[in-house]
This record gives sequence, structure tokens and C-alpha cells, in this order.
Amino acid sequence: MRFIIIPVSCALILGLFSSLTPTSASAGINVWPKPTSLSWPHPQATLLSPTFSISSPNHPYLSPAVKRYLLQILTEHHRPLVDPAVNLVNSSPSLQTLAIIVADLTAPLHHGVNESYSLSIPSTGPTANLTAETVWGAMRGLETFSQLVWGDPSRVPVGLYIWDFPLFAHRGVMLDTSRNYYEVEDLLRTIGAMSANKLNVFHWHITDSHSFPLVLPSVPELAAKGSYGPRMQYSPADVAAIVRFGLEHGVRVLPEIDSPGHTGSWAGAYPNIVTCANMFWWPAGSEWADRLASEPGAGHLNPLNPKTYEVLKNVIADTVTLFPEPFYHAGADEIIPGCWKADPAIQSFLSDNGTLSQLLENFVNSTFPYIVSLNRTVVYWEDILLDDNVKVNASILPPEHTILQTWNNGPNNTKLIVSAGYRAIVSSSEFYYLDCGHGDFLGNDSQYDQPPTGGSAGNGGSWCGPFKTWQTIYNYDITYGLSQEESKLVLGGEVALWSEQADPTVLDARIWPRASAMAETLWSGNRDETGMKRYAGAMDRLNEWRYRMVSRGIHAEPLQPLWCIRNPGMCNTVHPFV
Repeated sequence: MRFIIIPVSCALILGLFSSLTPTSASAGINVWPKPTSLSWPHPQATLLSPTFSISSPNHPYLSPAVKRYLLQILTEHHRPLVDPAVNLVNSSPSLQTLAIIVADLTAPLHHGVNESYSLSIPSTGPTANLTAETVWGAMRGLETFSQLVWGDPSRVPVGLYIWDFPLFAHRGVMLDTSRNYYEVEDLLRTIGAMSANKLNVFHWHITDSHSFPLVLPSVPELAAKGSYGPRMQYSPADVAAIVRFGLEHGVRVLPEIDSPGHTGSWAGAYPNIVTCANMFWWPAGSEWADRLASEPGAGHLNPLNPKTYEVLKNVIADTVTLFPEPFYHAGADEIIPGCWKADPAIQSFLSDNGTLSQLLENFVNSTFPYIVSLNRTVVYWEDILLDDNVKVNASILPPEHTILQTWNNGPNNTKLIVSAGYRAIVSSSEFYYLDCGHGDFLGNDSQYDQPPTGGSAGNGGSWCGPFKTWQTIYNYDITYGLSQEESKLVLGGEVALWSEQADPTVLDARIWPRASAMAETLWSGNRDETGMKRYAGAMDRLNEWRYRMVSRGIHAEPLQPLWCIRNPGMCNTVHPFV
């Protein structure tokens, strides 16, 4: 095993320093998400050497991470918001080295990879030790170590031991880049922030009815005619850069090409394969049940047109080539009957006693085996099995090749999915939808016309109101109501930012620090050692972490006035109900 040592010199400036207030052994150090096990019996610290270095195995993704973290550790000089109560051990030698040992350098960044690590910083001696089974666990340990360093000159706790691993293997953020466009740098910044929060799946909802920004070599017309323009596209080179950046940060990039619904943007290049394209989404005088889409931007792929599968298989093949991720998200949500019924060929099919569910089954039978043949596990939104009107028979979706992502009815739909034997990814809109609580984007919407004596305006015109607070997210147990065996089928969760009312100007604030709340619950849980929920204690810790993220260039929204942090406990309530 060959090691590289990356030294960096940094002039230490003498002066005042800040730290965290140790109300208990572990409370004196703020690591987010909270480690599984942390022992620090004597709150003591020592200086970090100006020539501190990290020794690590040479690895194409770990080595860049080591270089990045070393620079951050030596230059960040984080000043916590509360004055310190940590003893600086002047007699202890400065910490010179962090030695990383990785047992398996070949394990790929796939679902279920071992992300555990142990970190030991001795009370005496110049070397700290980070041991991990895989490079991905080593990256998690590097993030933890970086959060342990504070002050100017830099200090680090000593006599500390951490053993850490995640509760859930799938911990993600979903971002929609179809309704509004995000620059590559926005996606990279998001992935970097995810890594800092120990989140590991960037679910990229790339396309939808509104635009098709992904340039695919076999079908370039889709982006040429379906994107918002040549400057609002993602080239294969862009994708390669994003995927590599993800690997260097321990974050998988999971692509979603939604179909057969949400495909109006395909009609610019292939109008004959899209039903109800460019039609008004909810015609005047019609009932809601007869709409063509659930929001402006109509269009479904036509399952009866052979050309549909010719185009779609090119899309799938190119996407699989661009993304090495073993999961492929095929969408399949929100099939709106009115859109398919608008097509003459489908009308004829239905008049011959065919059903819309049979149409969807035809579509799945023509695409699912092809995706599986490319060595991909297929992820669908829950609608494919649970929709009230259009759904397939479970017999055509073998659980060994299928994962269902739930977004409706909270724990109830999670229960339906796992009780049927399917693995689940939880994105319950009542808890995990980050776009909620900002009204809606429709004009001429009478829901906004509330009488002045009506009190609360309810959801403010949005089906997914109200705003999902960090507390709402933190307190959600994604295995609620499940048996122990059923809980094993829950892979994890994802917060979701749909982009009807989001773009790069609000990206960071919409995601952070609320996604941080989910990150901790999926990493080490939302309960303390006694089983009590720890949201009350999490407030001060999340505040501190939010400020550190801001100092790292993530424009996370504030949680409290700064006064609350400067006056610990004064912004709490001792009453269970107010």
C-alpha cells in the first residue's frame, strides 16, 4: 500500500480564540450530524501544528478529498459563537499528523457501501488516527475531523475517540433542474454541502415537461429543442465533471429521466410520440378530474407508438453511459388520464375495452426489462403501484429489481410499499418537500382570495403548504408504524426541492439547514440514549453548524436571532404547549 503525505504550512497568528461550551463531555464539541458514539472524558485541547499533514493511501477520489480537507483544516479558523470552556493543554505537543488507514481501497460508491470510521486523537502524542473500511468512510471521518478544529491559532480536542456509522444507507437531496435551470457550479456547491452533512445521494431530477436540459449524444434534438436554450443545457462533459466531483465528495449522482408522464419537453424534437403536448393544462369549463396535467406543462409519452420506445431506449442507454450509478430513476409518477385520452389512437384503444392501467403496463413491460438488462436497479415514484386511477400490477415489477420512492400520505404509503416486499426511499411531502410553504405559481387562483375575517389562509393556495420547518423534518421517523422486518426495507430518505418557485438565487436557503436536520436523523437518529427525541438540544447545535456552513460559502437560512445563541437557553420555553 503506497501512502502520500500532503504537508501545508500555515502561519499561526496569536490571539483570542473561541470554542464550544461543553455542557457535557460530548456537548463541548459540535459535530453535525451527531456521531454515533463519542467519548471525550476530559474536555482538553491542543494546538494544531502549522505543519500539520495527513497521511493517506493514494486513491483517485480519496487523495483529492485529503488535499481539500487539509487546506480547509489549516485555513478555516472557525470561531464558534459561544466562548470556550475547554482547557488548552500547553504541555501537550501540537498535533502533527492525521494518519488514515483504509482496509478496502476497491469498494465502489454504491448503495450500502460501508461508511463507518473510527477517529482517535490521543491526549499525548503527535498523531491522530482515522481508520475506515472504505475510502467513503474515510471521507466521512475527514469531515468529522475538520469540524473538530477551531480557533486562530487552530486547536483540536485531545483524549477523544469517535466510532461512527449511519443508520440509513440512502441519505439524499433531490433537485429539479427542469422547471428552472441551475448552473453546474450550483450543483457542485450543493453536492459539496451534502458531503459536509454526510449526505450521500444527489438525486438529479434532470428533465420534466418544462425543459429537457440534458444533451444526449444519440438524441441531441431533445436538448436542442426542449431546453430553455443553448446556455441552459448540461453537456456530457458537464455530467462527467459533476459525477467526478460527487465521487471526490462521497456523493452518488442518481439520474432521473421521468416518463411516461412529465414529458411535454420531448415534443419539440419528437411531437408524434407525445400526447396532449402544448395543450392548456386545465381547460376552461372542465372538471379537475378531466385536466391534462396537475400543473401547467402538459405532455405524456404515447405507449402505443413504437417510435416512443426507439427514442426512449436511446435516452436510457445514453443516460446509463453518462452515470455510473447502479440505480436508474425512471419516474412514472402522476399519469393524468386526460392527457392520454386526448390522443385518437389511445381513444380507440380504450373504446376496445382497453384501460389506462394496461397502457402503463405496456409501457413498463417495454422499458423495465431494458433498464434491468443494463445492470440497473429501477427506481420509480410510488404512483406506479399506488395511484388511484392508473397503476400497474405488482407482478410485472419484481422487488429484487425495483425500488419505490414514496411522496404521498406519509407513513401510510411507506407501509404499503414495504408490506408488499419493495424497498422504499422516503420523501414524504408532508415532511420532506422543501419547496412547500411558498404559495403556488398559478395566476388567476381564487385560493388566494381569502376573506379578511377568515383567520388563517390555510395552505396559502398551495397543496403542499405549510412550510416544512427544520423541526418538522428532524422529528419525522421514516420507519414509523413499521415492524422490524419492514423497517429493513426502508433504504433511507431524501428531501426534495421542486423548482416551480426555486432557482439559483434561493437554492442554498431552501435546502440548508433544513436538509441538515434530515441528515442527522438518517445518520445517527433523532433520539438520545434514553429514547427521547433530541430536537430541543439540537437547536443550539444546528445553529452553530448553520453559521459554520455560511462561513464555508453555503448561504443557509438563519434559524434564530444571533442574540439567542449569545444567550444560551433564553430563547427556549419550559412549557410543553404555548
